[in-house]
Amino acid sequence: MNYVFIAILLFLYPILNFAATVLPEVVVTATRYAKTSPLASVTVITREEITKSQAVSIYDVLRGVPGLDIVSNGGLGQNTSIFMRGTESDHLVVLVDGIKIGSATTGSIAFQNIPISQIERIEIVRGPRSSLYGSEAIGGVIQIFTRHSKKPQAEASIGIGADNTYRITTGFSSSDQNNWLSIYTNHIKSDGFNACKNPAGCFTVEPDDDGYENTSFSTKLGHKFGDIGSIEINALRAKGNTQFDSSFNNEADFTQQVLGIKTNYSANDWWLLNLNIGESKDKFDENSQSYFHTTRTIYSLQNNFFFDNHELIIGYEEQIDEIDSHTNYAIDSLTNKGMFAEYQTDFGSIDLLVGVRQDDNEQFDNHTTQNISLGYALNTKTRFIVSYGIAFKAPSFNELYFPNFGNSNLIPEESESYEIGLIGNQQDYNWSINIYKTKIDKLIATNFDPVSNSYYADNINKANITGMDGSIGWRQNNWEFNTKVSWLNPEDDTTGNLLPRRAKKTINVELAERRGPMRLSVNTLAQSHRYDDAANTRRLAGYGIVNLAGEYHFNKSWTLRARLENMLGKEYETAYGFNTPDQFWFLSLHYQH
Repeated sequence: MNYVFIAILLFLYPILNFAATVLPEVVVTATRYAKTSPLASVTVITREEITKSQAVSIYDVLRGVPGLDIVSNGGLGQNTSIFMRGTESDHLVVLVDGIKIGSATTGSIAFQNIPISQIERIEIVRGPRSSLYGSEAIGGVIQIFTRHSKKPQAEASIGIGADNTYRITTGFSSSDQNNWLSIYTNHIKSDGFNACKNPAGCFTVEPDDDGYENTSFSTKLGHKFGDIGSIEINALRAKGNTQFDSSFNNEADFTQQVLGIKTNYSANDWWLLNLNIGESKDKFDENSQSYFHTTRTIYSLQNNFFFDNHELIIGYEEQIDEIDSHTNYAIDSLTNKGMFAEYQTDFGSIDLLVGVRQDDNEQFDNHTTQNISLGYALNTKTRFIVSYGIAFKAPSFNELYFPNFGNSNLIPEESESYEIGLIGNQQDYNWSINIYKTKIDKLIATNFDPVSNSYYADNINKANITGMDGSIGWRQNNWEFNTKVSWLNPEDDTTGNLLPRRAKKTINVELAERRGPMRLSVNTLAQSHRYDDAANTRRLAGYGIVNLAGEYHFNKSWTLRARLENMLGKEYETAYGFNTPDQFWFLSLHYQH
């Protein structure tokens, strides 16, 4: 597979000339306020695209995004990790309606428990964003917006699939000029399949099906006070049970919960205030003697100033992480306070953005990060971007205080990133290509103390990551064509080995046609080999899978959809010793009015 040739084609696309230009989408995550054409590498996944994909899980939607490599330890409900641009899986900030989520103990995100039916929109911002969001934003930021429609609607669906899987969803949105309300529910259950096929992966032999059940609820309630401001309350709760293979327990109850309130106040024509208060919970209960509960509380006050072509953000954010666990941690609460500022202006065809943030953490004191980006409009359709950013990742509770492993002397991991890119938006197609380099220092890894004959967390590793990601999306008449490609070289600077669980090459191609009441699509995803361990001794072969999806609209309200994943039954692994789905099919009937 010649990725150099593909990259050349991507570069040549700007030469093509079309008569009209499509206005770019409004993006919130890249700058912490709604803005078109942010100086960043951004992918937006809308509700319409989620519906067309017929995704059963968030894994199905994100695995085709350029720059993202997703690893799953089995099927529905099994542990899912995302590596953005070759960085670690915990080098990623994830927000739900502006509230930062995740486990403070492991530093990971339970993507597998976020129900796709509760998602209205996903914004993926690649590249360092610690100057806005603080710790973890080395690889980038993913923000998930829960369901809400600007127009009144009601919907329901029921679906069945392989592995005795079924799903039921209901919901409605209501709104007028100054008020809005939405409520959505979802229940999914599956018998699953045997997640672990090799004791080296899960340290046991349990050839049984690993089932999953998730019941979720989301709501948004808001009011607009004319031109003065607005207030909105949002909530998401997902609760269920997942089964897995383990030498200890083989099932656990989980809860993912987000509750937030956000207010906007327009002091005058040039000053907008945003106040966000929220709480996220991550609970994992294997039994009454084994549990990990994280509560994260966020307070954020942001001032947005607008003067002609100048935009200035000044904000304060406080994050309090608290844990409740059967494990006796030396410290069970940490507070981080951050002050951030970002300035953006333009000089005709040139855009400039400068950002800085200082975090004051109870564990490691102060840490300062910066970001600078420059954009140049080559014409009305094409823009060139160059950026530089410094980011960091604070140690998790497990790395700091887990008994017989934690090291309270750890310091934050640090990164330095450079990026150049081209972005184009035309009437019939859009495209982008980005080349980047990231250096990470003080990476936390497991070290060995020969004196005590024990292992502990330590800042001993470095990494050099270079890569390229690009995409082309083309739509004309009833046809759609999308290509996404990534090339990556994630090296351990100490050994020269590839960082584990990251494929060097990825390509995703989708072709779809709408004909009358029908829409058919075929999607192909191919990835090169990867290694599952730091020593590069466990090699996982590359693979390619083909997915089919079709839908038939009986009328404006009723639609029948069908999806066949991995139609050729390809056997492959993204994590050593763990199975992946074989020819998973799903059939669903939808009503919307």
